[in-house]
Amino acid sequence: MSYAEIYQRSLSDPDGFWSEAATLIDWYQAPETALDDSAAPMYRWFGDGRLNTCYNALDRHADGGRADQLALVYDSPVTDTVRTYTFAELRDEVAKVAGALRDLGVGTGDRVIVYMPMIAEAAMAMLACARLGAIHSVVFGGFAANELATRIDDAKPKVIMSASCGIEPGRIVEYKPLLDKAIDLAEHKPDEVLMLQRPQAEAQMQEGRDHDWVATVTAAHPADCVSVAATDPLYILYTSGTTGVPKGIVRDNGGHAVALAWSMKNIYDVDPGQVYWAASDVGWIVGHSYIVYAPLIHGCTTVLYEGKPVGTPDPGAFWRVIEQHGVSVLFTAPTAFRAIKRDDPDANHLARYDTSSLRALFLAGERCDPDTLHWAEEKLGVPVIDHWWQTESGWPMISSPMGIEQMPIKAGSPSVPVPGYDVRVLDDDGSECAPGDIGAIVVKLPLPPGCLPTLWNADDRYREAYLERFPGHYLSGDAGFKDDDGYVSIMSRIDDIINVAGHRLSTGAMEEVIADHPDVAECAVIGVADQLKGQLPVGFVVLNAGADRKPDEVVSELVAMMRDRIGPVAAFKQAAVVDRLPKTRSGKILRGTMRSIADRNEWKMPATIDDPAILDEIEGALEGMGFG
Repeated sequence: MSYAEIYQRSLSDPDGFWSEAATLIDWYQAPETALDDSAAPMYRWFGDGRLNTCYNALDRHADGGRADQLALVYDSPVTDTVRTYTFAELRDEVAKVAGALRDLGVGTGDRVIVYMPMIAEAAMAMLACARLGAIHSVVFGGFAANELATRIDDAKPKVIMSASCGIEPGRIVEYKPLLDKAIDLAEHKPDEVLMLQRPQAEAQMQEGRDHDWVATVTAAHPADCVSVAATDPLYILYTSGTTGVPKGIVRDNGGHAVALAWSMKNIYDVDPGQVYWAASDVGWIVGHSYIVYAPLIHGCTTVLYEGKPVGTPDPGAFWRVIEQHGVSVLFTAPTAFRAIKRDDPDANHLARYDTSSLRALFLAGERCDPDTLHWAEEKLGVPVIDHWWQTESGWPMISSPMGIEQMPIKAGSPSVPVPGYDVRVLDDDGSECAPGDIGAIVVKLPLPPGCLPTLWNADDRYREAYLERFPGHYLSGDAGFKDDDGYVSIMSRIDDIINVAGHRLSTGAMEEVIADHPDVAECAVIGVADQLKGQLPVGFVVLNAGADRKPDEVVSELVAMMRDRIGPVAAFKQAAVVDRLPKTRSGKILRGTMRSIADRNEWKMPATIDDPAILDEIEGALEGMGFG
């Protein structure tokens, strides 16, 4: 069947479509119905089904013919370590970790916070919780103590699983002092802490509360998988909320397993036994879905990488991993490829490696500018698929579905809605926008399986944040447009559509223009307040390594390019060349924070920022242009 036929069936017969997809996983009690709309708009999927996610990720493969196939490859250039686990070995390790948690009093429905670096034990911790029917909440390792404390108070974990440190290029980040401070700050106190001592730093243990990981796991008896309802939560993943209180995105067991199993072949076109690498972090949604759960559920080998795209040790790091482990599909953020392109614009490091195993590159997490996409296509010689999804969705919403039909690539667009997602573009009045007109990106309810059913202990907040603005629709928070072929372009967050003298303009479109400059590695455009025009666009650019140009010359050329490509209406006249852009650890540029600095609004240091010192340079650049 063609993409169009499958997509239409997914919307016209969601029950039949997703009931069929549900056969991709193993159930203790198979669901008789797929969609439960009895409490609409709070839809649920597979309400009468029972399963265990860890069983689907490990046991059924270990017992079903894949016992000796590699399940997990842990590759750590920062410690010069590679460890591999077969499905049987990983199942046995996870069963022991689950046994240790059980001995610490963890049972079905209990919460466990996982505060760990990118090591194999982090994946084991998540799977062990799933094995017991406990609810894990992964917090990015090294997260600030006060932010970790807010998550402790919201999730109220019985146990926190952690490691003594994380390792960044050139520095060791000790986790235990941060964890101890967070527990001191939190009103809720966990009963136990399970601590993995890494040789790079030794954590000071608190007697009676803290337990050594190795000793506790070694002494434990393996735990079996526990049957849970499909609608029981698998995990809580916190995202920053506009109120300063984090939003706990809930993911259920049944819909999550079905959607991820379906996505691996139909979107990514990978088969069981092949090697799939999502170069992300387990603290983010990509790490949950496509490092840990989806590849293992599908019977693939997954790569867990403790390193960077550059600097560990050089811009050839990704190519080395692809060659060494035979990676078939790579999924990462555009910012990773911008970093590689910045440091090695001619891809000289690529020539050192055999990357012939790679069949496709998928990009998501930050809007992919056409220049980066074309560079990756040219250098790698494989399809480069920009696709779009969110923490809330848990799996792709817009993509070329490579396992169904490879859609023609349109640079700047993540392609077409994925089956199950009725994606629409609405104006402020809730009417559908004409092709080419920018509006709010929404999804007509019900959302397909795998998407958030609610927020943790906050149904009202869920309705207010996502469902009330356009009744009957999920509000994504992003703005964009559809073209005549149904391709969707995500231009920016809704807040990043700026109004210049009455003209609604997309900062994303302006960034596309800037990214086309041959000396620009990456860029950001924000709208700053202006008394005359309402808002004015201001650009920030990072130049390619080796670009021997004066900043004023580059800025003048960018102003001319903007005038030529978008027109005088853009009123783009100011930009600054900076060494780096402020980003979250997942690679998203902190445009909102930059805008607040420019407008002299009160702002809070983002908890997820990778290097707070970068904001000092941004503030200085804004002051130099007369803002901030």
